[in-house]
Amino acid sequence: MSTTDIVLLIVAAVVFVAVGFLALAETALTQMGLVKAYALREERHRGAAALVRLVEHRERWLNPLLFVMLLLNFAGATIVANVVRHYFGALGAGLVVLGEVMVVFVLAEAMPKTWAIQHGERAALLAAPLVAAFIAPAPMQWLASALITVSNWILPGKGLKKGPFVTEEELLAMADVAEAAEVIEDEERELIHSIIEFGDTVAREVRVPRPDMVAVEGRDKVSDVLEVAIAAGYSRIPVYEQGIDDIVGIVYVKDLVRATREGRADVPVREFLRPPHFVPETKRVAELMREMQREKFHMAIVVDEYGGTSGLVTLEDLIEELIGEIVDEFDVEEPQIEKLPNGDARVSARLPVDELNELLHAELPEGDWDSVGGLMLDLLGHVPSEGESVDFDGHRLIAERVQGRRIGRVRITAIEHVPTAEQ
Repeated sequence: MSTTDIVLLIVAAVVFVAVGFLALAETALTQMGLVKAYALREERHRGAAALVRLVEHRERWLNPLLFVMLLLNFAGATIVANVVRHYFGALGAGLVVLGEVMVVFVLAEAMPKTWAIQHGERAALLAAPLVAAFIAPAPMQWLASALITVSNWILPGKGLKKGPFVTEEELLAMADVAEAAEVIEDEERELIHSIIEFGDTVAREVRVPRPDMVAVEGRDKVSDVLEVAIAAGYSRIPVYEQGIDDIVGIVYVKDLVRATREGRADVPVREFLRPPHFVPETKRVAELMREMQREKFHMAIVVDEYGGTSGLVTLEDLIEELIGEIVDEFDVEEPQIEKLPNGDARVSARLPVDELNELLHAELPEGDWDSVGGLMLDLLGHVPSEGESVDFDGHRLIAERVQGRRIGRVRITAIEHVPTAEQ
């Protein structure tokens, strides 16, 4: 074998090593998430800064990288084929090339990519500086722009301007997987779920409903309203004039205490009103929380599409959507969910249906109602009497407490599916 042929085979070997490295880099960098790249940069890992730049702008390097990999594979195969053909003829060259393809697949494709998946962080940090240097020269930038232009011309919608995109479902699944792998605690998983779901929640879902509101009339005396506030344990009370749909202001207990100390206990409470804030039922709670922080108020009156009072929402209600119920040492409240020894569950009729579905791993329907009580009313078509039940989706809902036209507590029992004669 001549010196030239030996040199060509060495060049081919180097080419295939380069292909293996580029395959490793492609897998490691495409698998790396932006959040993880930021975390590696915060931890000051070598190569993390270049990694963040590459992950933020994948479109700048992915197409050129794939193009060069294809070019190198083709060049390496051509070199080997020409050398072998000189000694073994066309048939021998064909057989050798076939074997070469199998070897290259294992050594330059499968093995590097598998190692990159198994050692994602290490592989990404190793590859990032070299790939960043690889795409830095102007010719590579021109090649990238040309390839992106061609891709956008072919793809419907001119391709994607930004990306990659992660859906809410994927984020929730990632949190579940991380908790299962003991990377995060269960409380952290629940907080992540709450934060993601918080963005889709509207005021109607978290409000204190109209029947549960504690409100007073504007002509009531300061001393009487103070007694109501103390009995209810509230620091702010809505005040109305012509009825609950005519909220004219909010009175603060601290103002009532000050008025009492000044000898004005018999003065109508309307003289101490603070301006109320009204929000529609459909207002997103994330926006409402920012508004409360910006304008420094803790209570808002929720109104329906007809302008009537639907309920009220407080800053505490919004915070509880994120971190769970806040109960102090003076609160005496029935738990919203009570698991019974026989496997049943007793829940408040105000419990949101989505929380019940999560508890039961069921698919109870969500519609114009928000709560378990609303679901039961819809399924029955009338106000139930105590003890009345309805079956749905393998569960029996029993109205354990009914006060007037309102359901208070519901017992949930799992029922076995009994096949009918037709089945």
